[in-house]
Amino acid sequence: MKEEAKNDKTEAAGGEEQAAGFKLITGDRVLWVIIVALAVISILVVYSSTAKMAYDAHTARSTAHFLRQQLMLLIICIPLVIITHKINARIYNRLSLAAYAISILLTTAVYFIGATTNGAARWIPLGPFQLQPSEALKIATVLFLARQLAGRQSTIDKIRIIPSLNPFRWKRPDQKKIWREGTWPILFPVLLSCVVIFPAHTSSAVLVFFTSWVMMLIGRVRMKELLKLLGLAFAAVMLAGFLNLGRSETAGGRVETWIDLWTSSQTEKPIDKLTDTERSMIAIHNGGLLGEGAGQSAMRVEMIHPESDYAYAFFVEEYGIILAVALLLLYLWIFFRAIEIFRRCGTAFPGLLVLGLALLITCQALLHIMVTVNLIPETGQTLPLISRGGSSMIFTAIALGMILSVSRQNDEQSHDMPKSESLYEK
Repeated sequence: MKEEAKNDKTEAAGGEEQAAGFKLITGDRVLWVIIVALAVISILVVYSSTAKMAYDAHTARSTAHFLRQQLMLLIICIPLVIITHKINARIYNRLSLAAYAISILLTTAVYFIGATTNGAARWIPLGPFQLQPSEALKIATVLFLARQLAGRQSTIDKIRIIPSLNPFRWKRPDQKKIWREGTWPILFPVLLSCVVIFPAHTSSAVLVFFTSWVMMLIGRVRMKELLKLLGLAFAAVMLAGFLNLGRSETAGGRVETWIDLWTSSQTEKPIDKLTDTERSMIAIHNGGLLGEGAGQSAMRVEMIHPESDYAYAFFVEEYGIILAVALLLLYLWIFFRAIEIFRRCGTAFPGLLVLGLALLITCQALLHIMVTVNLIPETGQTLPLISRGGSSMIFTAIALGMILSVSRQNDEQSHDMPKSESLYEK
């Protein structure tokens, strides 16, 4: 009888453990709070900022219509975060090549079958939804580069990634080795992504390059090679501008406008001649410390895209500088949480993946914010998870889910990457 009672207790305890074994939300709790906070802010921003679109005779839709759209996107995004954070990092490792190849093909296809706006082809129409494959390619590049760097950690400090600039030397054994061990597996995927994205969205190509460069730095690629890469990238950008490749003319015009705003007096300019950047700075000035109040923005009807490209300025005008600084800190907090998750990773792939994805999100937010205060020329970057835009929100949600996946596995101590992929191996 005692043994039967003991067995019953053991079975009951096992049943309780099994019932408690599955949790819908796991991983870094702070990051979950940040995601929820950004989702709530996105509803407030989109609902108020789309008032201009609601009064536009060409759209003839109410603000409630755009609110429903944003809520539907969030209804899609939250389950995406939950699903992706339940998938182990090893599976992401295995899928990285396929994800990268498909993203490259789709981003390339945009130039032939995609929808064009303001001279840039960026979207593939899918019924009521427009897919922006470059958003997927940004994540896929980080995913694939993390795999390539992780698999070479035992020899990474001996690998060169920049071959000779003289093509006649490429047949030499030492140059063939550079191409085989460094250029093709590590550098080429990054450059291909940048080249494919560059014609339609220059700033996104720069963002991918910068994120990849930092990942290579953290992944212990030789500093001499990375400095060479920076020099070559700068020369390539100058050459693209000189030859007017991609959207170089548009980028050049934005740089000229940015310089003009800093060097010329704008006090006598009529409001209908103001650039969106100038209007965003007026919105920030109007907001002050505490803001004008929800729904009280005056500049939202003057900006072309207050719900996307200038969402942060619009947020400052309605909610004030204090809450706007808090919003900025939320994005910085994502990166700091990623650093903490990275420190707990024993192997390279999940650690590099987390830092790369967090860099993408945080740097995109910083680019958006710096444009609104005229620290850099206009980029067209949205505010992650807040600005109106389906593709950006969906792929940001996927990226956050991947970060949470690594965090969950850290908590469960379930990383089963090969020991040869240790990021700390010398």
